[in-house]
Amino acid sequence: MLTLAIFSVLLILLMIDVPIAVAIGFTAVAFFVAQGQTSFLAMLPQRMYFGTTGFTLLAIPFFILAGNLMNVGGTTQRIFRFARALVGHFNGGLGQVSVISSMIFSGMSGSAVADAAGLGQIQHRAMVDAGYKPTISAAIVAGASTIGPVIPPSIPFVLYGAITTVSVARLFLAGAVPGVVMGLAMMIAIWLMAGPRGLPKDPRANLQEIVISFKEAFLPLMAPVIIIGGIMTGFFTPTEAAVIASLYALALGFFYRDLKVRDLPDILFVSLKQTCGLMFIIATANFFGWFTVFERIPDALITQLSSLGASAAAFMWIVIGIILVLGCFLDGNAIFLITLPIFMKICPLFGIDMVNFGVVMTLLIMIGNLTPPVGMCLFAVESFARVGIWNLAVECLPYLFAILAVTILCAFVPEIALWLPNYVMGPGS
Repeated sequence: MLTLAIFSVLLILLMIDVPIAVAIGFTAVAFFVAQGQTSFLAMLPQRMYFGTTGFTLLAIPFFILAGNLMNVGGTTQRIFRFARALVGHFNGGLGQVSVISSMIFSGMSGSAVADAAGLGQIQHRAMVDAGYKPTISAAIVAGASTIGPVIPPSIPFVLYGAITTVSVARLFLAGAVPGVVMGLAMMIAIWLMAGPRGLPKDPRANLQEIVISFKEAFLPLMAPVIIIGGIMTGFFTPTEAAVIASLYALALGFFYRDLKVRDLPDILFVSLKQTCGLMFIIATANFFGWFTVFERIPDALITQLSSLGASAAAFMWIVIGIILVLGCFLDGNAIFLITLPIFMKICPLFGIDMVNFGVVMTLLIMIGNLTPPVGMCLFAVESFARVGIWNLAVECLPYLFAILAVTILCAFVPEIALWLPNYVMGPGS
């Protein structure tokens, strides 16, 4: 009953548009006060400070900065041109190009919102100019942008690793195959819809265009190789890789002369605002997580699940249901911070691999990015597409179901995610 009351209060606060960080912190404080445990409020500043001081978390602001630098620095246009030369003649034309370019860009930014807000504008403009209906174009952009946090590097994987102490490098590798499968599933969905919806396609690009576009995109294409290669060879840590990504994006912007020194203050300020907003949520959520442990909520849930004779499969279905519902009301990072302190204590009870669980959680959060009323990718795309949030959400349903199918597959066939990290780094977690 206490668990139900806590999360009911939290959801009510969120539904009346109380800011996420305030809602999370206020819920924990209110229940401490209601139970006469005000002395424990002295832990609030300590837990908030502790929650933002992990070395792994330093990667987050730098990956955010890298994404913003690449959006301004001309990288996105070159990636899109190369992808168009490769698959623009497929059924679905520029829709397929959007998915492929998002898969490439995801190897640099690690953020769905950065993908949607930056590369997404180029994709949407090109599709509308080619004759796509704006709603169809916007839905393709929103769906494709969710690939960003699954294919490494990934901000959600960094956050998951910081909370659970799971190897971020192993998480990065685990996301590669599911991310590719996710992209293929979306491409199949677009291919199936291309005929009935009359989606135009480009003429097949000649060899000269492919070679020229590849040369222009070569340096951006090397970014994932440098980032992931450096991590796998031990040349730098995932946190240091985020700094390398930012420096590389900065160098590319100046090299292509699309980025000017006068652009840097605005880019830095936007990155700072995004980082501060996320870190404030992380700080208050750390106190909320400590509060749930103090109230023995994970232990109570474990006891309840054990008494019901729940299996690993049943627990996974419960997790899928909970995250899908929370995804309608919460930002993905907040979902991680609220639920993981509980889930990470239950997973070992059922022998669930924490690396694969991180992939499944991230995929579920990507579904949340496409579900109103708090779908972050929907809002990012709607900001420039102007087609209406609910119209966009309905048009995104095929891509939402494609992600859900991949999520269920990974949840119950963990080898899909675990094969690559086990092959490269050996078995373990």
